[in-house]
Amino acid sequence: MYTVANHAGVSIATVSRVLGGRGAPVREQTVRRVLASARAVGYRLNGAARALATQRHGAIGVVFPNLSGPYYAGVILGLEEAAQTLGQSVLIAATHGRPDAEDLVRGLATKVDGLVLFGRTVPDEAVTEFAAAMPVVLLGRPQVGSASTIRAENRASARALAGHLLGHGHTRIAFVGDPASSPDAGERWTGYQEALRGAAMRPPLAPETCAFREADGYRVAGLVLRRKRAPTALFCASDEIAMGACAAADALGLAVPQQVAITGWDDIPVARFVSPALTTVRQPLAQLGARAAALLQVGIDGPPGPGEVATLPTQLVIRASCGCPAADQRPTA
Repeated sequence: MYTVANHAGVSIATVSRVLGGRGAPVREQTVRRVLASARAVGYRLNGAARALATQRHGAIGVVFPNLSGPYYAGVILGLEEAAQTLGQSVLIAATHGRPDAEDLVRGLATKVDGLVLFGRTVPDEAVTEFAAAMPVVLLGRPQVGSASTIRAENRASARALAGHLLGHGHTRIAFVGDPASSPDAGERWTGYQEALRGAAMRPPLAPETCAFREADGYRVAGLVLRRKRAPTALFCASDEIAMGACAAADALGLAVPQQVAITGWDDIPVARFVSPALTTVRQPLAQLGARAAALLQVGIDGPPGPGEVATLPTQLVIRASCGCPAADQRPTA
């Protein structure tokens, strides 16, 4: 750091503030000069030494139920990019329904400055425990204690999507998904039921329970579509389920959307390119991750305080799988 200070013509304290990110703000021109000098003399930040000096790890921990599928990939991408901009490393753990999930997260907590917990990876009691010791941000889950939470809107968009299917004249609409798997899925089930009741229809007493995987969508939709009074529309709780359902309909010789309409949720990148293109609800996946990283950084840098609650909007995306005319789905520049 002495070498950098001499090269840049500034004090050691200024170099410390610029490279350490602490203390009084430094003028932008000076920051650029210090960073240029650091590059010129080959200075590299010693992470271990910085952790000892600042009592920080320079890393955040992220806990997901699993890491498979484009949904989680989209969230991780946004979170990692934001964390990199904030100067944080990211340590990722997946619980995969393991019974020792709490111990896994406790171990992760010793290596990071804050935690992002996705869905129901750990129970509320554990969330309260972690939030008492460090900043915690919940993703896709209602607020618990002092933890902050970032969610996407589900209920209103589910009503709109089910209402759209009703507008096509469908009276037998099956919900394919598992409302018990997450608060988000539960709200989609609630919005679907509200739309049917609003149309003076009696919604099914239970959903067609299905895990959020393409293979499960294929299996469950195949069973549902073989029934004597099969539904004429499938409201799938994720795009992966919907894609499995489309494959099941094709295997049964059922044309989509002429004989069965199929919709999804998430608007993963491939949804616009399947045939027919998938009507779905777009979630801001990358924004969810980025907001979680930014909100966690606020908790790391600032004094402890009450958690913040943020809900990001979702958007109904109409394509051809519901029965609407096909549109040009090529990406625009």
